[in-house]
Amino acid sequence: MKKTIYIITLAILVLLAPACTKFVDYDPKEDFQITAEDYFKTADDYQKMTIGVYSPLQWLWANTVIGDIASDNAVTGGENATDVLGLQQIDDYQVNPVNSYLTEAWKAAYEGINRANYLEENKTKLDFSGKDALYGEVYFLRAYYYFELTRMFGDVPLFVDRRLGASDSRQLTRSPKAEVYTQIEKDLASAIASLPETNPEKGRITLYAAKALLAKVLIYQEKFEEAAAVLENVENWPFDLVENMDDIFLQSGENGIESVFEIQYSNKSPFYDWSNPGRGQGNLAVQSAGIRNLTGSSPYGQGWSINLPTQDLADAFEEGDQRKDATILDIEAYKAANPQFNITYLVAPYKNTGLYNKKYLPRKGETSGQVELNYLNNFRTIRYAEVLLMAAEAYNRLPSPVTAKAQQYLNMVRERAFGDQLHNITLSGQALTEAIWEERRLELAMEGDRFFDLVRTGKAAAAITGFVVGKNELFPLPQQEIDISGLEQNPGY
Repeated sequence: MKKTIYIITLAILVLLAPACTKFVDYDPKEDFQITAEDYFKTADDYQKMTIGVYSPLQWLWANTVIGDIASDNAVTGGENATDVLGLQQIDDYQVNPVNSYLTEAWKAAYEGINRANYLEENKTKLDFSGKDALYGEVYFLRAYYYFELTRMFGDVPLFVDRRLGASDSRQLTRSPKAEVYTQIEKDLASAIASLPETNPEKGRITLYAAKALLAKVLIYQEKFEEAAAVLENVENWPFDLVENMDDIFLQSGENGIESVFEIQYSNKSPFYDWSNPGRGQGNLAVQSAGIRNLTGSSPYGQGWSINLPTQDLADAFEEGDQRKDATILDIEAYKAANPQFNITYLVAPYKNTGLYNKKYLPRKGETSGQVELNYLNNFRTIRYAEVLLMAAEAYNRLPSPVTAKAQQYLNMVRERAFGDQLHNITLSGQALTEAIWEERRLELAMEGDRFFDLVRTGKAAAAITGFVVGKNELFPLPQQEIDISGLEQNPGY
């Protein structure tokens, strides 16, 4: 890590009426140090510090964008070739270790880990009702941060019992990815053992979120028997598929019946910080996805025309699949179909596809303060539809596949997509696996998983122009970590 160690700070939070206020609303001016000597004296101290472990989730907004622009799903777009340069380099497969988006992904994840470890250091200071469940949230979050790190960078420094100090800056080494996954599994097992099935505060981690993330981690490692065991009888989980997929991504659809895990964002902040955008409460990916200089009375707000879906993605949807319209906005077609809105806009001047990320397009009235930095749209990080597709893949890739179950779970997703059973799939074996992978692309498009799916299934080189086998499966470690901590760089960089 950097020699200037990120000191764990406290996000002071007043939990307002949980029915109408997201639990992550807090004052982001975290410019003071709290030590264990001053803190961890009451159960409320532990609750507030746990909220601090959640907050770096918001700062990982670019990871979702990277997961699609590094794939065949999207291009960076923007104003010109130097706009959001780090994303352009990732999109063009000219990425190097000096990349602000990859550096922030590293820093934010390790800030979350350090915060979790601060709670771990002080776990025995006080006993109180609900402590085990609270630490279940902490262990889930630490597992999530490590999962983001290892699927982006491979082998990474692993530490779980304490925060890093200045003396650690030249002592770090990269732990093998297998060891990192072992710790992730351990943390998620602890979370599953202690978390409740539901939580009245929307956005907090539950038992099912931990099970879903564990299943995903196991599938990434091709541990299909273990994943199938975690997902046994997943059709009986207390979730359902929203009939109209468009509804999922509206403000009214946040934390809904299909939501297993959402990263919470808020529009409550009056602050702005253009020197470090993306570290507030709002979802900067939403502003990034908006249509440039959009005017008129449509429900959409304007933005920066970044993370544009490709025509290749649009063409992948079958006729009658409602997911296409829920995922992609063809601005010219939308303008022609809605003359009453009197739409004008500026064509994206770089890598224009004419298509926009509808799932996360900015909506009018959903931001405040510094408009660009405070869109409240949550990331729907794990949806029940993905859980069903993970179950389908796990059962079909067992040593002795359970084809009927795999088909059942896949077709639950397809029946929602088409509104009928006429498009159900009856394939088996490798053909069924291929169908499940394609379904993941269509169902989860623009939600940040496509690049990682192509890598883990060995299809990246065939699907992505410029992808180099043996190099581009991973991103480069930030150069400052190489310079300061002496870590070994990934091959090819």
